[in-house]
Amino acid sequence: MRKLTYIDAIVEAMHEEMARDENVYVIGEDVDIKGGVWKGTVGLLEKFGAKRVRGTPISEAAFTGIATGSAMIGLRPILEIMYMPFCYVAMDQFLSQMAKLPAMSGGQIKLPITIRAQAGAGTREAAQHSQSQEAIFLHIPGFKVVMPATVYDAKGLLKAAIRDDSPVLFIEDRNLYYEAEEVPEGEWIVPLGQADVARPGKDVTVVTLGFPRRKALAAAKQLEGALDVEVIDARSLEPLDMDTIGSSVMKTGRLLVVHEAPVRCGAGAEIVRRVVAEYFDYLDAEPHVLGGANVPLPFSPVLEDACLPQVNTIVNAIHRMV
Repeated sequence: MRKLTYIDAIVEAMHEEMARDENVYVIGEDVDIKGGVWKGTVGLLEKFGAKRVRGTPISEAAFTGIATGSAMIGLRPILEIMYMPFCYVAMDQFLSQMAKLPAMSGGQIKLPITIRAQAGAGTREAAQHSQSQEAIFLHIPGFKVVMPATVYDAKGLLKAAIRDDSPVLFIEDRNLYYEAEEVPEGEWIVPLGQADVARPGKDVTVVTLGFPRRKALAAAKQLEGALDVEVIDARSLEPLDMDTIGSSVMKTGRLLVVHEAPVRCGAGAEIVRRVVAEYFDYLDAEPHVLGGANVPLPFSPVLEDACLPQVNTIVNAIHRMV
């Protein structure tokens, strides 16, 4: 085992995949000799050259279109979006072109594109840079959506995304970028659509998306002795591992979904819908979603924290359910 940071795991995954397949290349506005602001492409330009590591002007629609066109002719682009809200500038390319072309061509066109976009909140960057848009892409047929919350998953899920023949939105959380965990040496893959039981339990099921995994585990630790909380990291929203979530609900009879995005029309609502439709008879209490407040996130640290799920609010939500 060795210590590796979340961002270094992402860089390592790209190094391995670019060495394995010469059709894999990186393109984006935060790609340069220094690895960009987040150090998310360190060493790639020196190793693979400017032909496969392409820094671009600030024009999301343009380089998203380039990535789409190149994928149509057999390349496998890794498209880096500096902040996930910048995806809005290229929504026609994402929604009307990238997501639709495989179906519109009758499967003749494959679009193996990985979109790396960092999102999340809690870093005091105010409303325009602290958004969680996973539900928007989850609503677009043709996209796969993953949210790694550990160093191990960051590398394993990214490698799986790069090898997938569909557009995959790979959502990174900047809160985790420079935190280190112990991981194995060598290569590993985390399959898309496979949830992780981060903590087994028998009283309440808590499903998390991204960074709230840590807060849910802290809440479960705080409740030890009173309640046995099972924490499931969804990892992947599309495809969604309903077998793991459903098996847990069958055991506990209670479901709480925690994410940073606003509750209204969020991914948690879709998980609750699926559980009610498929596992209703096993529920002993109505399922709930704990998410961000329905407001643009404020810059003030105190106000931002008040708008997001915290360990104490997760504990309180579990108590109310039980």
